[in-house]
Amino acid sequence: MKIIGIDPGLSGAIAILENKQVITLIDMPVMAEGKKNKRQLNSAQLVSIIKENIKNNEEVVVVVEQVNAMPGQGVTSMFNFGQTFGAIKGVCAALDLPIFFVRPSRWKKYFELINSSKDSSRTKAIEMYPSISSHLSKKKDVNKSDAILIARFYYETRLKDQN
Repeated sequence: MKIIGIDPGLSGAIAILENKQVITLIDMPVMAEGKKNKRQLNSAQLVSIIKENIKNNEEVVVVVEQVNAMPGQGVTSMFNFGQTFGAIKGVCAALDLPIFFVRPSRWKKYFELINSSKDSSRTKAIEMYPSISSHLSKKKDVNKSDAILIARFYYETRLKDQN
């Protein structure tokens, strides 16, 4: 079974795990929009990424971090974030992929990352997957490590009991 972990948002990422191993790790595909070249999700590229990484009749599950509006965030940025989140849900529905949502507090608590720095998830992912540490070497790669841990959380809490 393949697990697609998604850290939503324009600076998010996608991690695809198979047998607990990371087989694909990519930043969220974005493109420029309008005169001001603001970024938006490239839904067509997201579809391509998913299709390229799954075979017909292969068991696949998508796990997305369930996010909410946070106090102090601007209206425009929250609208854009919600638009991206909705597009991800739509892509999964169109591809007939089961989708599960996990709150940040649940997966972070599981990996003992509550009240730790944002960069701690990157450290945790590197500890679990030292062979891909070069893909997580920059501070901005925290999005990729979050996607890995979101997928791994599903594997460890939902699948390990079934195997």
